[in-house]
Amino acid sequence: MRDKLWNKFGAVAATAALSLVAACGGGQDPAAQSGPAEITFWSWTKGSAEVVDAFNKAQSDVRVKFEQIPAGAAGGYTKMSNAVKAGNAPDVMNIEYPVLPDFVSQGSLADLTKAVEGVKGEFPEQIRGLTELGGKTWAVPLDASPMVFYYRKDFFEANKIALPTTWDEYRAAAAAVKQAAPASRIGTFFPDDPGHFASFAWQAGGRWFGTSGDRWEVSIDDGPTKKVADYWAGLVRDDLVRVQGAFSQEWNADLKSSGTVGYLGASWGAGSALRNSLPEQAGKWAVAPLPHWGEPAGGMYGGSTFAVGKDSKQVDAAVKFITWMTTDEKAVTTRIGVAKSTMYPAAADLGPAAAKSSDPAFFGGQDAYAEFTAAAGQVKPGWTWGPSMFQTNSALKDSFGTVTSGGSLADALTQAQKSTVEELRKRGLNVGP
Repeated sequence: MRDKLWNKFGAVAATAALSLVAACGGGQDPAAQSGPAEITFWSWTKGSAEVVDAFNKAQSDVRVKFEQIPAGAAGGYTKMSNAVKAGNAPDVMNIEYPVLPDFVSQGSLADLTKAVEGVKGEFPEQIRGLTELGGKTWAVPLDASPMVFYYRKDFFEANKIALPTTWDEYRAAAAAVKQAAPASRIGTFFPDDPGHFASFAWQAGGRWFGTSGDRWEVSIDDGPTKKVADYWAGLVRDDLVRVQGAFSQEWNADLKSSGTVGYLGASWGAGSALRNSLPEQAGKWAVAPLPHWGEPAGGMYGGSTFAVGKDSKQVDAAVKFITWMTTDEKAVTTRIGVAKSTMYPAAADLGPAAAKSSDPAFFGGQDAYAEFTAAAGQVKPGWTWGPSMFQTNSALKDSFGTVTSGGSLADALTQAQKSTVEELRKRGLNVGP
């Protein structure tokens, strides 16, 4: 029944994709072309141009033309959506997990179910499931983004603060940090980044979107998510965490000054948010598991996939390129090396190769990738992103922004629930009561 979920828009997506596969057998007839198949690829991620160069040099069957596009909803995603509507979308598109259902519901992508059957086993089920919608596969995962706790080991040790393993212990540690150094805090609530909050709801067992028969079910204000909201509201109320824009200058300045001595972040945050921004603090930071509610569990924050445009005439070639980018060691190490990132590959076997490409000096020789691997294995399966995350996130941001002036996080969830249901119904989707 899941393939009824997309209603009007889903029917367009499925019909377009199935028609494409039927018309070209998943790709262009080799006899109809001479020379290598030529495909186009759009992405905003660092290292993509170098990955394309490495692929083009490694084989002669497919030639990839790369275009760097801006990141974000107002940049790259708008450009890709407009290109799909104009009929000149790239063959391969870089799409984040939360945005993928939106592209599927608008009929923008080719159905890759049969084309990627042979590579599905490379990815853990809880990660692969994020690319499967309506009983079909629409993309291939690039990276996983499990959450961990980064902390200033020197500060914790000097002040004899116990490393928290549960959320109750995290609150106690937050109070201990404030007592030891009144100008310092253990972490930050990001009012402008609902994806960060969503990772905690995911870990707690929240399920913002689900299905029942032919209906979408929306439960952004479910019990586990309210528990998370109440918890963070308490930390904010008692001035145990900072409230700052995600990755803002203010946030970064507090990290530099030791005003903030902890960061709850994804695997990629080790590079972009810490090591690359705070080289002078090398050796002072360490990585620990994300605090939990009673038993180890996790969620993801960010991460992206590769999908094929619905009008592509080179599906086979596109899938060959995507498979190489996501499962080949050379592709992963090239991307990590150029971007100086700590990307954790979704392909389970590539963790060790990624670790070798990342300098462990920032964490005092600690193998951060061992922590990422453990965290990735604890990501709760079954999370589904909805087909209108731009709308959902916008509603959450509008309300989260009032948290320092008496606004309620619980009320923000209620408002996001209401506006999301309204948006889905406007799109003609069947939404449960």
